Amino acid sequence: FRPPLPGETEKAEIMISDLPAPTDPAADNAAAQVIEEALAKVSVDGTQSVNPQQTALRNRIVDAWRRRHGGGSPKPILTLVGGYAGSGKTEFSRFLSDITGWAFLDKDSITRSMTERLLVSLGADPNDRHSELYLSEVRPLEYRCLMETAWDNLHVGTSAILSAPFISELNDEAWFKRLENRCAAKGIDVAAIWVRCDPESMREYIEFRAAARDAWKLTNWDEYVSGLKTDASPPTAHITVDNRLGSAITLADQTREALKRILT
Repeated sequence: FRPPLPGETEKAEIMISDLPAPTDPAADNAAAQVIEEALAKVSVDGTQSVNPQQTALRNRIVDAWRRRHGGGSPKPILTLVGGYAGSGKTEFSRFLSDITGWAFLDKDSITRSMTERLLVSLGADPNDRHSELYLSEVRPLEYRCLMETAWDNLHVGTSAILSAPFISELNDEAWFKRLENRCAAKGIDVAAIWVRCDPESMREYIEFRAAARDAWKLTNWDEYVSGLKTDASPPTAHITVDNRLGSAITLADQTREALKRILT
């Protein structure tokens, strides 16, 4: 994601979910191909080295597109979309939700009010997102709220896309294995996506959104960036989306445009 460049004007976002259902098999197949090609292009390895998890998730996304108007659904899937602040994970999560109809759950939207009030009650800055107090006392509650909200959806058969940094979680193979085992016991699939971005693009977006919770990052940018591993992905990630220079979000917009041409 990036703000409009000088001379550009903002336009209303095309929602894939608002487009009409395909009226014939040829249109349905063309739309599915557009989606599949977009997912292949944003993956870091592209189509050159596709692992089974990548193939399975791509198939699920395309299948969800086909099923939105055709009825029926497979077992639910929990999709974690992680990445550093400003990486584009929220926008990419919205794109996936728009295609699939899966519930979109954003950690900040669900927990921000609680987090700010809790920090104040602990005598801290409501915008703190870096201190030991936040990391030990507040952050675990944020993720617990997010996960419990996801379980509420999954238990009634609704797939869910979770947007949050997931930095510690996706780097903890034991944590992820426990999640996989819990989901498997309930007949739920799991997928993990990591959105990779360059520091310059992340800073541009963080500055653009002008959120108070980002003040420490911007004030201490060199220190903050020095702790990031922007060229690596967590070991549990099934797909790494390349959003350097905003490329994945640009492609998402292009995909929406292509589907609009096919379906309207």
